[in-house]
Amino acid sequence: MGLALKKPIVFFDLETTGVNIATDKIVEISILKVFPNGNKESKTWLVNPEIEIPKEASDIHGITNERVVTEPTFKELAAQIKELIGDADLAGFNSNRFDIPLLAEELMRAGIDFDMDNRKAVDVQVIYHKKEQRTLSAGYQFYCGKELEGAHGAEADTNATYEILLAQIEKYDDIENTVEALSEFSTHGQRADFAGFILFNEQKQEIFSFGKYKGRTVEEVFLENPGYHAWIQNADFPLYTKKVLKGIKERMTKGKKVLTDVEKLQALQQKFNLR
Repeated sequence: MGLALKKPIVFFDLETTGVNIATDKIVEISILKVFPNGNKESKTWLVNPEIEIPKEASDIHGITNERVVTEPTFKELAAQIKELIGDADLAGFNSNRFDIPLLAEELMRAGIDFDMDNRKAVDVQVIYHKKEQRTLSAGYQFYCGKELEGAHGAEADTNATYEILLAQIEKYDDIENTVEALSEFSTHGQRADFAGFILFNEQKQEIFSFGKYKGRTVEEVFLENPGYHAWIQNADFPLYTKKVLKGIKERMTKGKKVLTDVEKLQALQQKFNLR
């Protein structure tokens, strides 16, 4: 049946120095761009993270400091990566919780803004876990009947993820093949930021998911404790989380100004007995 695409979708995978979105860096990125007409475009880069790659990470993906010392930095690649992704939807394996947040973080560190406002995200791992509860290599064997050669290499993982999604669409009659339906099915919950520090409640209000204000709305907390926003902006949170909170703060300030203008107008009306 294949994917029903209205616009391109980018499958991608990252190999990194670790799993901390705020501080770890990309050492390899592979992108597979699939177009609505079935055409594909792919690119893989090794990346110099400009920090030490821990042995524990190298043991998993096989990328050492020596391999990337002469490779370009992410900042040097950022414009090419942003151009290749364009306005495409995004897909990956555990991408909602890790790859998309870290990619956004790296782009923003490089001075390139990034958001998901006009994109959908499809997490193949979530579909897999909801249906079968397995790992990527096991999933590749289960859905595609093949051994995953080169597992934990970004290119191999990227192509395997794309093949798994196609196989999932064929296997499950209750999964639609549109990006909108796949995105909804592969999303655990509604997040305001990538990392999950800010969620949406049932009233579609942003709430904190951590700390002493867990479960309370961001606006309520900022009104009660104005210094909390400044603390977060100076603390070790992902840049995208800070961007979301800054946007909420600006929205509150703008709303307060509008309210003040209305109050001024009402005062003038009362003064001159206008209706």
